[in-house]
Amino acid sequence: MTTDTSWVGPAMTQTVPWVGTAGITFGETTGTRAVAHLPDDAAQHNHVAGPHAAMIFGLGETASGAVGLAAFGAVMERATPLVVRSEIAYLRLAKGPLTAVAQLDRDAADVLAELDAGTRPEFTVSVVVTDADGRETSRMTVVWTLRPNR
Repeated sequence: MTTDTSWVGPAMTQTVPWVGTAGITFGETTGTRAVAHLPDDAAQHNHVAGPHAAMIFGLGETASGAVGLAAFGAVMERATPLVVRSEIAYLRLAKGPLTAVAQLDRDAADVLAELDAGTRPEFTVSVVVTDADGRETSRMTVVWTLRPNR
């Protein structure tokens, strides 16, 4: 059985205004993986004519949020996803349009079981950012929580 997650990209763009401002678009999005794209925009460049580090970070964090929304969208009425912490490694100079691929590192059913047990579960999303030639430019880890709504 396949769950339709085609709503995730439009939902991210509508509920997180920065996503539209940055020009981020979405490719494949499932409950375990999400792909997000950042166009090349000179207005978002740094001093070496590549995307500013803040833009790269934002792209990765946005991709991680998309996979989290796809995985846990069904429980948003009782829990709010929030970033707990993140870490990024800038591996090489990024140039041109970028793609972030986010991967859920924990089984969603385990996270939901913790939420159902009354705890505040955490889950990690790993992100790889590549340039237009497919070269890896950054790696990122984002730890999220599902905060129960009161």
